[in-house]
Amino acid sequence: MPTKVFEITTIGLGAAFAIAFCFIVIPPLLETGDVVGAFAAGFVNPFSSGYSLDVIICGVILIVWILHERSSLGIRHGWIAIPLSLVPGVATGFAVYLIIRSRQIAEAKQIV
Repeated sequence: MPTKVFEITTIGLGAAFAIAFCFIVIPPLLETGDVVGAFAAGFVNPFSSGYSLDVIICGVILIVWILHERSSLGIRHGWIAIPLSLVPGVATGFAVYLIIRSRQIAEAKQIV
């Protein structure tokens, strides 16, 4: 896959999730103001609990990966993806990190 297609697709999907999050989650959250209740709603049945736990664990794995590559590969500015993983969510944080990482790795290959 060409790099440009990868970047456009990745950023597009991350942005699409962020936009969907704003329309689906923000209005009821502003209406109730119940952040704990909003979080707990992800665990109302076994199916939603499975998906919610998957997202939480994926978010933690992403954070561990970002911190690891900061020291092992010298990836700069990856920390930007950490708060984006919390709000709006892992899909946006992951997309941003992949773009940051791929550009820095491509830049390092050109230098060598």
